[in-house]
Amino acid sequence: MKFTATQIAGILNGQIEGNADVSVSKLSKIEEGDNGSISFLANPKYTQYIYGTKASIVIVNKDLMLTAPVSATLIRVESAETAFAQLLEMYNQVKLNKVGISKQAFISDTAKIGDHIYAGEFAVIGENAVIGNNVKIYPQVYVGDNVVIGDNTTLFAGVKIYSETIIGKDCIIHSGTVIGSDGFRFNPQNDNQKIPQIGNVIIEDNVEIGANCAIDRATLGSTILRKGVKFDNLIHIAHNVEIGENSYLAACNVVAGSTKIGKNCMFSGQVGIVGHLEIADNTTITAQSGISKSILKKGEVQMGSPAFDANKYRKAYIHFRNLDSIVTRLNTLEKLNDLKKID
Repeated sequence: MKFTATQIAGILNGQIEGNADVSVSKLSKIEEGDNGSISFLANPKYTQYIYGTKASIVIVNKDLMLTAPVSATLIRVESAETAFAQLLEMYNQVKLNKVGISKQAFISDTAKIGDHIYAGEFAVIGENAVIGNNVKIYPQVYVGDNVVIGDNTTLFAGVKIYSETIIGKDCIIHSGTVIGSDGFRFNPQNDNQKIPQIGNVIIEDNVEIGANCAIDRATLGSTILRKGVKFDNLIHIAHNVEIGENSYLAACNVVAGSTKIGKNCMFSGQVGIVGHLEIADNTTITAQSGISKSILKKGEVQMGSPAFDANKYRKAYIHFRNLDSIVTRLNTLEKLNDLKKID
């Protein structure tokens, strides 16, 4: 699909400098732009590229001062970064605007399907499932029995949703993610007998889950992701965990069973949290930290393994780095002390 500079400027409420009729059909970085592409310049460090870019259209800030001619058509806006993000969102909506049910998809006769859905090849929708309006179910997605999926939710290729799961509106779940698999629970007193996991998973509205995540169903009750939660790739959430509203978890986080995480928390990559803890609202945890006890004070920043207050950790780490020299000094002092005793 092609758009002219005039059309784009109208969408962005921008001013055109150059050929208003030039058209573009793809997006590019300014340093890699080629004919027929549109790019943007927001960071002053990249200003040099505007004079040589082959992009047909470049979105720039209104106050950008040029020191040489440019071949690209410019669209001047209040904020180039904001405007380009708006274009990216529109482009993404057009690209992902799939509708229709493939002849190779299987939908149970007892399932309830909303309007304008997309179901790709080899997608499976189980018995008594309820699918909202404008839901997109990509190829090879499995939606189990009694699953409920809200309006405008997207399940990318290969997502597996086990039975009884409830997913809200405007959610995005990326490829390879499994939701509702059994929690990891066995009875060591009875030859490691498996304990049945008969709960479910509830995902509220506006949640995004990255690729290859695993979210276990509860033993009893529900594993819950509250509204606005955002997950990176490769995250494991164990049975009966609850993640509070608008919390962000980066890649490779692991949260063990029955831990409750508050609102607006931000966890960097490779954070591990043991089970049955409480993490207060607005907690920040730095990368590769191990959380072994509850964090009850709101707004704390913790790091390390086992983790504690980040400022104290940094100070302690200075001493840890100097530990070898400190031990050498102590050994020297002990030897001197022993010599004095001999004298």
